[in-house]
Amino acid sequence: MTVLDTLRPRLPSPLQEVPDDRFARHGLRLLLKRDDLIHPDLIGNKWRKLAPNLAAADGRTVLTFGGAYSNHLRATAAAGRLLGLPTVGVVRGQELADRPLNPSLARCAADGMRLHFVDRSTYRRKTEPDVLARVLRETGTEDAHVVPEGGSNAEAVRGCRALGEELRGQADVVALACGTGGTLAGLAAGLAAGQRALGIPVLKGGFLTADIRALQNQAFGAPSGDWTLDDRFHFGGYARVPAELTSFADDFEDRHGVEVERLYVAKLLYGLVALADEGAFPRGTTIAAVITGRPFTV
Repeated sequence: MTVLDTLRPRLPSPLQEVPDDRFARHGLRLLLKRDDLIHPDLIGNKWRKLAPNLAAADGRTVLTFGGAYSNHLRATAAAGRLLGLPTVGVVRGQELADRPLNPSLARCAADGMRLHFVDRSTYRRKTEPDVLARVLRETGTEDAHVVPEGGSNAEAVRGCRALGEELRGQADVVALACGTGGTLAGLAAGLAAGQRALGIPVLKGGFLTADIRALQNQAFGAPSGDWTLDDRFHFGGYARVPAELTSFADDFEDRHGVEVERLYVAKLLYGLVALADEGAFPRGTTIAAVITGRPFTV
């Protein structure tokens, strides 16, 4: 048994069919891949991406990056608390250092994460070797295991391949919301021939295609699997949750009794309903929507 096994993740995560007339009238089935139920603290793709990185850290400090409301920072901090592992979160925005911590960063700190705030120019250059070396010196963590923003690296992508393997033969299309693209890169590689992965980016910018290809090359040495992106459903960018999206999420919760996380999952489900109405899926298609997280509570 490994240290990670002591956390008792629920794997494979449950697959739940939800009758929904917005899909049924087009001859479609909707399944929910409940990755939000993997672990109470390391939820969904955060478990799948963090677990191999925590193993690679082998007891060393884990240093990673994120914004003021980063789900990835919270999950890394929780993992550190549960495993007794030191964690450092490099936070975008030097101006935040002199302000009270928001609930998300306060949770990180309560879980033992040491927060290090950097200016936005430094943050943008965080992957440059000289900038990263300076951050490591400033935090006194030169020997740390460094995990990139969002947790997406080769280890994480290989960890997410298991998500695709769990869904082999279960659906024709497997859809999920994308931030940095690591989960999609691994998921697509794990699916069987004839299955397709569909990513719904939650950030605008159109940069994910190249990033996903690069991640697959790093993890597997070549592109892998059949995947596409539809970048029409970001609602203006990360953390943008207009009233229309909130109403949609509230309605989905009422229909199916499933809590809908707003920054990622709501955009995924909204996009799938829109695509179904557009006739994007042939009749008889089974769609599995990956529920990668749940609403944050203080």
